[in-house]
Amino acid sequence: MTKKTFVLVPGAWLGAWAWRRVAPLLERAGNAAYPLSLTGMGDRVHLATPQVGMETAIQDVMNVILYEGLEDVVLVGHSFAGLVVAGVADRMPERIGTLLFLDAARPAKGVRKPQGGMADDYVMKEVNRRGDGWRFFLPDEVVDNIGPDLLPKDREWLLSKATPWPLMLIQDEVTLSEKYDGVRQAYIFCTRGGDNVEEILKEKLDGPHKVLESGHWPMITKPAELAQAMLELA
Repeated sequence: MTKKTFVLVPGAWLGAWAWRRVAPLLERAGNAAYPLSLTGMGDRVHLATPQVGMETAIQDVMNVILYEGLEDVVLVGHSFAGLVVAGVADRMPERIGTLLFLDAARPAKGVRKPQGGMADDYVMKEVNRRGDGWRFFLPDEVVDNIGPDLLPKDREWLLSKATPWPLMLIQDEVTLSEKYDGVRQAYIFCTRGGDNVEEILKEKLDGPHKVLESGHWPMITKPAELAQAMLELA
C-alpha cells in the first residue's frame, strides 16, 4: 500500500488532541499524520480574538502543508472544518490528493458564490450569554444530541478539552473558484451525528463514501473504524 500523508483538521471546539486515538493508527499502517489545532482553539486557545475567522483557519492549514513540504495530501476536515479544507483545496489544489469530509460541511462544486455561515438565533443567544459576544462555548445539550455514543469518561474528557468556537469562524463563508472543482473528494458520514444520512445519500455525491455507526465524534468513539475508513477512501 502506498504511504499516504494525512492532514487532520478538527471541527468546532476541538484541537489536535481530538485525533490522539486516530493518528497513531494511521502511522502504524505506514502513513504520516499531521493533526493540527486551528488558531484560537485547542492548544492555540491563547491566540483567540474576535478577529479569528475563516481566513486565519485556511492559512493555518496551508502553512502546515507548505512548511512541512507536503504533497499529495489527504486533507481531512471534520464538521465545520469542511469549509476550511475546501478553502485550502481551492488555493492549493496541486498539493491535495484527496479532500476527505468527515461528517462535515460540504461546499458544492461549481457554485461561485459564498458558501457556509452557520450562526443562528440559538448560537447568537449562547454567544451573548456566555461568550462576551464572540465565543461559543460547547453546550452540554449539544454534546448529548450529536454525541449519544460517548462513554461517560469520554464525555468528561471531551468537555475538559473543548475550547470556545470563535464566532467569526461560524459566521464566515468561503467562495470557491473553478480550481476547487478538480479536487478529488471523499466522504465519511456518521449515523448519529445529527444529520439524516439516508437523505444525504440520495444526493449525487462526487466521490466515494463510507458510513460509520457513530455520533459526531468518531475519532473518540470509533477510532479504529474511522482510521480504516480513512485509509480505504484516501
